[in-house]
Amino acid sequence: MVQMFAGAAFGKDDKPVASLTLSEGQVALGVGWSWGKGTLNFKGKSHSFKVEGLSLGDVGITKATATGKVFKLTNLTDFNGTYVSAAAEATFARGAGATAMKNEHGVVIHLYPKTKGLNLKLAAEGVKFTLQGR
Repeated sequence: MVQMFAGAAFGKDDKPVASLTLSEGQVALGVGWSWGKGTLNFKGKSHSFKVEGLSLGDVGITKATATGKVFKLTNLTDFNGTYVSAAAEATFARGAGATAMKNEHGVVIHLYPKTKGLNLKLAAEGVKFTLQGR
């Protein structure tokens, strides 16, 4: 089942249609980092969004950033949603510490931490991405 999901979500013929940057994290005592904001670049325009449920528990990191590639996004509003991870996420995202996830609209995001040694962690209930001003 997981392999079927992963294969369908992360086909090697897919090309990214958008990119994103997570650049503003917040520290929550005892929880680790939790990102609050990001920017989606889609069809030549930048769109701000908020993020809930993505954290990193690495000790000693005071600032963290991540970039991402977005696949299977045709309508901007489909970016909104709750993203869940596949078991083989790092393999398909092609990189150490990388995370791949998919939402209920079929949109797939590959996140790549830019901070060396950083591991992104998804909340058990998923990660919620919400466009601002929509």
